Amino acid sequence: MRIGVVVHGPNVIDSGYALKLINLITEYGDVSVRLGGTMGRTAVIDNSLENIIDISRKLVPSDSLKIFHDDCVDVIFLLNYGKSSTTGQVFGYKVYTHYKNKIKNNNIPVIQIERPGESDGSVINWASESNLAKEFADKLNLKIVTPKEVYETHIRDDEKGETRRTIHGVSTGENIMVNSIVIGKSTSDKLTLVSKDNYIVEIIGGEIKPHGVEKLGEVNLKTAIVKTGLLRKAKVTPRVLDAEKSDDFKVTFLDHAGEDVYKHRDSSVVITIGDDTTLIASDILYRFNIPIIGITDGDLDKVVEDGFKSKNSVIFEVESGNDDIVGGLIHRNIFNNKNESFDFKTIGEVSQKIIEIINNRNIKYTINKI
Repeated sequence: MRIGVVVHGPNVIDSGYALKLINLITEYGDVSVRLGGTMGRTAVIDNSLENIIDISRKLVPSDSLKIFHDDCVDVIFLLNYGKSSTTGQVFGYKVYTHYKNKIKNNNIPVIQIERPGESDGSVINWASESNLAKEFADKLNLKIVTPKEVYETHIRDDEKGETRRTIHGVSTGENIMVNSIVIGKSTSDKLTLVSKDNYIVEIIGGEIKPHGVEKLGEVNLKTAIVKTGLLRKAKVTPRVLDAEKSDDFKVTFLDHAGEDVYKHRDSSVVITIGDDTTLIASDILYRFNIPIIGITDGDLDKVVEDGFKSKNSVIFEVESGNDDIVGGLIHRNIFNNKNESFDFKTIGEVSQKIIEIINNRNIKYTINKI
C-alpha cells in the first residue's frame, strides 16, 4: 500500500505524536511524508526530522494533499493538533474543501487524525470510506467523527454570506492573524471577521488593529489562513544548521511575515520590516545562523513564545508608525526596488546606510545590537 502523510503545524511535531503516528502508519505500507506551514518547518528542524518529513517546499496542506492525490497513493493521512477539537475539525473541513476543489476524481481516502492523545481527539474519514479510519481510532483510543457531524456542528451556520467568517476555539486576549499579518486582538471567545469588497472592516468579538488591516490589504476571507494566539506554543531549544550562504556578501529584503523566509537561507544578512515580521523571521533565520537588521516601531504582538536572534543582529526601533515608511525608503535606496543587494561587505556598512536614510527623514530611532 502506498500512503501519503501530510503533517500540519508545529504542535503535532513538538508533542512527539507526528513521529509516533508516522512510525505506526509505516507498518501498513510505503509512506511518504510532507509538511504544511512555515512554523512547522522550524519544528521539523528542531526535532531533527527533515530526513523523514519533506520541508523542501512551502505548501499549504491542501496542495500537499493534491500532490499525493496526483501520485495516485492508496490513502492519505492528515495529522494535526489544533488548540481544541473545534479548531482542529474546522481546519480539516476547510483543508479538505480546498483540496476537493483542486482535483477531478475524489476517490482516495483522506483520514484526519486530530489531537492524538487528548480526550477530545478524533479521527475523521473525509473521503472514500476506509476501514483504516476505525482501525486507527481503536488503536489510538480516539473517537470517530463524521464529516456530516463536523458540518452540522461547526460549519453550517457560518455559510450565510461571503463577507463573514466565524473563527472557532478562540480565547480572550489572543492575537488574530490573517495570512501571517496581525490584524487585531480577541476580546471574546466568540469571534467573527467581517469583510466588505475583500477588505476587513469589522471584528465581532475583537478589536481591529488598523495598521495591520492596512498592511494586509485585499483578502478573500473564504480562503485566507486565519490563526489566533501563539504560532508555536512549545518551549524549544532551537537547532542551528550549517548555513548555505552565498560566497559574496548578500543582503536581502523581507517586509511580509507571510513570505517564505526559508528562501533567504543563503543570505549574509536579512533586512526585515515590521515588529511581527522581524520576530518571526529572526526566529527562523536563527536556525541558519543568519543575522537580521530589523526595522520596528515597538508595536509588537507576541506570536511566538520565544523569539531567537542570531549574533550580530541589529534592531532599529523608529518612531511609531514609521517602520513601513523606513522600509519603503530602504527598498528604494539600498535595493533599487529589488529584494537583494551585493553592494556591501559587512553588516556595519548596511547599518550605517540605514542610519543615513533615517536621518535624512528626521525620524527618531534607537538601536539595539545583539
